[in-house]
Parts: sequence; structure tokens; C-alpha cells
Amino acid sequence: MASLQQRGSGDEGFSETLDELDWNFTYGGQGVGNGSLSSFWYNRNQAHLFGVLLAVTGNLIISISLNIQKYSHLKLAHQGSQNPYFRSILWWCGSLLMVIGETGNCVGYGLAPVTLIAPLGCLSVAGSAIMSVTFLRGNLRSSDLLGVTLAFAGTYLLVAFAPNITQDITAKKVRYYFVGWQFLAYVILEILIFCILLYFYKRKDMKHIVILLTLVALLASMTVISVKAVSSMIILSVKGEMQLTYPIFYIMFIIMIASCIFQVKFLNQAMKLYDMTTVVSLNHIFFSTSAIVAGIIFYQEFHGATLLGALMYLFGCFLSFFGVVLVTRNREKKHLQQSYIDIGEIPDEKIEATRAK
Repeated sequence: MASLQQRGSGDEGFSETLDELDWNFTYGGQGVGNGSLSSFWYNRNQAHLFGVLLAVTGNLIISISLNIQKYSHLKLAHQGSQNPYFRSILWWCGSLLMVIGETGNCVGYGLAPVTLIAPLGCLSVAGSAIMSVTFLRGNLRSSDLLGVTLAFAGTYLLVAFAPNITQDITAKKVRYYFVGWQFLAYVILEILIFCILLYFYKRKDMKHIVILLTLVALLASMTVISVKAVSSMIILSVKGEMQLTYPIFYIMFIIMIASCIFQVKFLNQAMKLYDMTTVVSLNHIFFSTSAIVAGIIFYQEFHGATLLGALMYLFGCFLSFFGVVLVTRNREKKHLQQSYIDIGEIPDEKIEATRAK
């Protein structure tokens, strides 16, 4: 008995982590609801719902900010102003909204599973298309309405059938996941694919959109993993369970910053070479797929998931992806010849137009 007690005290930290993991993996258990929106689901997963609301609100705010920034650029162009865009108050308002929206997304990752938050980015694309009708005087097409409808239907299925798993992402748990064989195998495979694509990109000068966005997606998987870890540890620290003293917090923070910087580099390269609408739709699909795989492998978010729940979740992803494609399809070419802003509504331009007559 004494030997057993001695061995138990030596493995106390590891056994506590395993016990905590087993306690928190509640998906698929008796009475849990198995992914459906049951009353038990609401009672147990209020934090998940709050995270979803933050992510949805954040994505809608991002869509508003993108339209405001685009409007500020077009207004300066029509006015013939030589001032840089960052001197525009309107542009700074859009940038502030962007920061607020991204903050909501980050907090959402800390409160809800990655596989639930990541695909909700379709709301930003769909919302941007609808709001462009008001901000940029774009035309509302029938395919836009169908795409938005499919995106919202897919979002409902994602929320209803996303993994119903409750776990507090502590520093010890992140460290346990970080050295797990599943994640190590995933990272090795990802590094190999990344190096091969980088070789073709650098040495062979192949800048196909699929290569560029795959590089972005591979980096995005690390971004999502690190964002959830950092956000969760900060939330727990605010609640009184200090996590910021662990080295793993700063390791994940560095990974988050580095992966974001290189993502922006490759994404900007893609936007320089290809239409923005094509890049936006494909990047959403690639990013969401990469984030979902990362959430499944690193955080094991589909542990105990039922076959029906998994299939309905995948169907929701398909609907949201297809909705994004419909909303962004041929939009750049169709509106290129039209003026997004009525020059007559800009006072300076209206005066110049009157004088010309």
C-alpha cells in the first residue's frame, strides 16, 4: 500500500490531467443531447452559446468594418484627395470596428470549441455582400440571396451539431496536448507539406492560388490552436485561476503572433495576383477546413461524437461553404464597370459637376 501511495504521489500531476480530461469529455454521454439543441445542452453550455454569440457578432462587425474601409477609399478616390487613407476618420472608424470584431472572435475561441467557431466566418462574407448594397451601392443578385440563405442554414446546423464538449483549457492541459503523439504526427506532416509547397513557391516560382492559400491554411491551423490556448488561459486567469505564469502560455503566444504575420504575407500575395472575391471565398473554405482538422486533432473535439451528428455537422459546413461561393461568384467582374458611390452625394464632387455644366 505504501508503494502504491508513493507511486501515486509521483504521478499526481499527470493523473490529475488525465482525470480532468476524462471528466470534461462529456460529448455523447447519456442525457447530454448528442449535439441537438436540448434544454440540457442550453443549461450545460451557456459559455458555448456566449462564445457563439460573440463570434457571430464579431463577424458581422468585421463585415461592417470592411465596407466602411472600402467606402472611405472610394470616397477619397472620387474626391481626388492626395491625403493618405490613414488620415481619414472614416477609415479609422472601420479599423476600430475590425479590432472589436476580431476581439470577439478571439474570446469566442476561448469559450467554445474551435470546430464551432471557425466555420462561422461565413457570416462575415455573407454579411459583407448584403451590406455592400447599402454602403457601396452594389446590386443584390438572386444568387446572393440564395447564398446568404444557405450560409445561415449551414450556420444553424453547425451550431446544432457541433461537438458538445466542455473542457477548461488550462496550461497543464495545453502542455499535455502539445506533446501528444496525435499532434506531433500532425505537425510533422504539416511541416513536410509546408516545405514542399514553399519549395515550389520559392524555387519554381509557382504562385498558383491553391499553393498560396494552402500555405495560409497550414499556418492558420497553428494560429487557431494557439489563439484558443492563449484566449482560454487569459479567461481562466481573469476568473482567478492564474495561467500566465506557465511557459506554455508564452510559447503559444509566440506561435500565434508568428503564424499570423506569415499568414498575412501569403494572403497579401494571393490578393495581389488574383481577384479579391476568389481569394475571400477560397480562403474561407481552406481556413475553416484547416481549423476544423486542428481542433479535432489537438483538442480532440470530436471525442465520442455520433455518426449522425458528425454527418450533419459536415453537411452544415458544405452549406456554408457553398453559400460563400454563391455570394462571391463573379461579383468583382459584374460590378467593376459600375460606380459604387453616387458622386452627386459627395458635396465637393457635386459642386465640380455643376460648374462643369
